[in-house]
Amino acid sequence: MSSEDTWMPIGALARRAGVAASTLRFYEAEGLIRGGRSAGNQRRYPKETLRRVAFIRIAQSVGLSLDDIRAALATLPDQRTPTPADWARLSRGWKPMIEARIASLTALRDQLDSCIGCGCLSLKNCKLYNPEDTAARLGSGARYLLGDRPASNAP
Repeated sequence: MSSEDTWMPIGALARRAGVAASTLRFYEAEGLIRGGRSAGNQRRYPKETLRRVAFIRIAQSVGLSLDDIRAALATLPDQRTPTPADWARLSRGWKPMIEARIASLTALRDQLDSCIGCGCLSLKNCKLYNPEDTAARLGSGARYLLGDRPASNAP
């Protein structure tokens, strides 16, 4: 098998991965993928980089930071592409974060039309749901969306 069969030009990899070439250059600069140069100085990547890019994109879509993704990929020897077993092991560790995000979004959806305990005191409803800004005693931010419960003074 020639090196032409095992390496992809940046444009081909970008098309197959569904990302811009600049994204691949960024991932490379961040140490998430590795490429090389052809004799003509064109950027090329091993074909298995396609699976690494897919891994990165899925990890980003579930909310992992680039630092989290870098740490996950660092557990793989020699910058290899994640195997199904690697994916299962790594994704198991992400489930609690995903479950917490789902719970947070569910609370947001369910409370979207009521007080969030932000302390704004500018809406007519705040006089009903958060009189005297009692939510402020619980901390800063949207206390009720963060899981705190309003006092029993709401109608």
